[in-house]
Amino acid sequence: MRIGSSLFLIALGAVLRFAISTRTSHGVNWATIGVILMIVGAVGFLISLFLLTSRRRTDVVYRRDGATYVEPGPRDTDML
Repeated sequence: MRIGSSLFLIALGAVLRFAISTRTSHGVNWATIGVILMIVGAVGFLISLFLLTSRRRTDVVYRRDGATYVEPGPRDTDML
């Protein structure tokens, strides 16, 4: 789940929770479904942010002899 889909689920859940006036419709509680969608969207958003910030950066080095290799960049603990 990406950030955009997480925000979409949060918005859809908020609409179901706060905009629909009927509590139940044929045994379906729309407010509860809205809360569930907002929670799933928030968890997906946090996971997406965690994965986005935890990616390792690498530097591509081109050598004069034509060889190309990937050199790992500095980690957060190496910068201290």
